[in-house]
Amino acid sequence: MSTRLRAFLRYSASTGRCSRRLPEAILSPRVYRLESLPYALSWEDVRKLLTGTVSASPRDVRDRAILMLLAIYGLRRSEVAALRLDQIDWAGHRLWIDRLKRRQPQVYPLQRSVAEALSCYVDTVRPHVPYPQVFIRLQAPHLPIGDGAIYHVVSERLRAFGIKAAHLGPHALRHSCAARLLAERLTLKEIGDHLGHRSTAATRVYTKVDLTALREVGDFDLGDLP
Repeated sequence: MSTRLRAFLRYSASTGRCSRRLPEAILSPRVYRLESLPYALSWEDVRKLLTGTVSASPRDVRDRAILMLLAIYGLRRSEVAALRLDQIDWAGHRLWIDRLKRRQPQVYPLQRSVAEALSCYVDTVRPHVPYPQVFIRLQAPHLPIGDGAIYHVVSERLRAFGIKAAHLGPHALRHSCAARLLAERLTLKEIGDHLGHRSTAATRVYTKVDLTALREVGDFDLGDLP
């Protein structure tokens, strides 16, 4: 807002409507790194979201697989859209993810619930097309879905349930995944590895939602120290 106001006043000054010194008097507020909280959904809301996809509807079957990948593995929407059939090792119960920022594949155990959701989609809903991507449009033309489609899958379902959050998109589920891992007492290194972070600096933001640890700090007895 301050930047736009300054630009408006500079234009006004150029046309003689105000002093040329006025735009420079508009100061931007100081913004600190990591000052905001991550916009994670509660795990109860995540469960509600997944429960809403329990049906035989083709859209529900597809969306359930997408939502589980986002919430359980904390994948980015681009990673879900780019997921290929050959990255799912059904026999070995493994899932290979091409982590975009690490620029190398990462292997996860294929959880039973996720395997069932993916199998149901691939076997009963996914159109028979030559594309290697897992997720395909439900309606013709049957092309691989893009990042934007993943966003709409999440945002439309969150709005339908009336779930309130700062951001109603796939990244909210990624944050929810991280917050749940933190609540289960995993270390920042373990959480960062799970999310595909390149360094712990990107993971430190979640320490602000670790209420248990923050209460321990608040209850720390300083003795006679002022």
